[in-house]
Amino acid sequence: MATMSPAEETPEYKTPFAQRFRGFLPVIVDVETGGFNDDTDALLEIAAVTLRMDEDGKLHRHETFEAHLDPFEGANIEQSALDFTGIDPESPDREAQPEMIAIPEILGEVRKAVKANGCTRAVMVAHNAHFDLGFVNAAAERCRIKRNPFHPFSCFDTATLAGLAYGQTVLAKACATAGLEFSNSEAHSAAYDAEKTADLFCLIVNKWKDMGGWPL
Repeated sequence: MATMSPAEETPEYKTPFAQRFRGFLPVIVDVETGGFNDDTDALLEIAAVTLRMDEDGKLHRHETFEAHLDPFEGANIEQSALDFTGIDPESPDREAQPEMIAIPEILGEVRKAVKANGCTRAVMVAHNAHFDLGFVNAAAERCRIKRNPFHPFSCFDTATLAGLAYGQTVLAKACATAGLEFSNSEAHSAAYDAEKTADLFCLIVNKWKDMGGWPL
């Protein structure tokens, strides 16, 4: 006699990942920008990192999706921001893409991950998360994306979580305190910072589980 999977046995079945964060799938994001104003300043790099949950309920970094972006028409770029990130918007080595191509592709990958994990939507995880969320939401509006997979205002902030867990709110210092390697020379690349933020988030969530905080 054939056996049925839990999903076939009951329509109410939820994947362990869907149960962990109230149906949300945490997706780690980092952006590099031409300033602090998400309405007027250029979005120059974006990276999104998905997670997987193992059979023990532990979180691990999964896939990384990244893009270098051409500044949108009329975008402001502060020289101080370029000095900080080291980005040269004019460099052909960036292989930059227009937002109208790159943003739908990355958000499409996020949407696929949400579906694959049986979740209802994504929730952004980032270091000082409302900054990144603002730029992603602004880019999605410019691209006229109707189905932004991210919750419009809820997010998980690893600066806050690291302050609680390790007493540090700067990403590099939080990683060092947590025992994670961090290269200052590679920092301020969206992909590198997103992956380090993902490792930090997984470490904190897994440590909480080991301490008996989940499942309740």
